[in-house]
Amino acid sequence: MPVYEDCRHYIMQTTAREEKLERCRMGANQQIPFACPEGCVFHEPRRVSGAGWTVRSTDD
Repeated sequence: MPVYEDCRHYIMQTTAREEKLERCRMGANQQIPFACPEGCVFHEPRRVSGAGWTVRSTDD
């Protein structure tokens, strides 16, 4: 199954232990291994590139 990294609902985060966490804001993905459903009805292309951005959680 593909992973739509260009979807606005796709989130990839790195933990303090350098673990890569991928998730879907809509919860439409397969958990293990992470994969987007084929023909996902929630897929929306990103309008702006996420390159170079760092997003911090409100827990920091």
